[in-house]
Amino acid sequence: MTVADVLLLALGLVTVGSGALVVTSTHLVRAGLYLVVSLGAVAGLYLILGAELVAWVQVLVYVGAVVVLLLFAVMLTRAPIGPSADLDRPAWPAVLIGAGVGIGLTVLLADAFRWTRYALPEPGTAGRMGERLFGDWVLPFEVISILLLAALVGAIVLSRPDIGARRATGEPGDTAPEPAEAEIR
Repeated sequence: MTVADVLLLALGLVTVGSGALVVTSTHLVRAGLYLVVSLGAVAGLYLILGAELVAWVQVLVYVGAVVVLLLFAVMLTRAPIGPSADLDRPAWPAVLIGAGVGIGLTVLLADAFRWTRYALPEPGTAGRMGERLFGDWVLPFEVISILLLAALVGAIVLSRPDIGARRATGEPGDTAPEPAEAEIR
């Protein structure tokens, strides 16, 4: 075994272990932090495989943006930060499904490639990846950015207590403006 193989194995175990902690944790914030560890380990796997740009995009987009968005959503929606009884579920269904998917994918890939080792292709440069991303894939990139912006705006609107209170009590100000005195006479 080479050093790269040992590092791949260690980071794979960290990824799987922290992923298991994400789905079994009863603390929502701790689950988010375990997700940071898992996604960071995936970025480490990309670094070992020679895909530096993909690793840093993983860190910036997933570890930086998505997890921060998740934690902001937890704070804005006033979800319980401590242990929650809603999250206290048995772990055996997740373990059973995860093991089944893992075994199924192993069998599928082993059968597809017949245990043949292939040489990795030459890693792409940042310039070539940028040309592809902002040339061929610019529309999906922009659609995802608009979707994330809409989700953030929606979370902010839903977290404002004054709008929800006016709708619940039927107070004016949220729907139509009050008629002027001249219109009443």
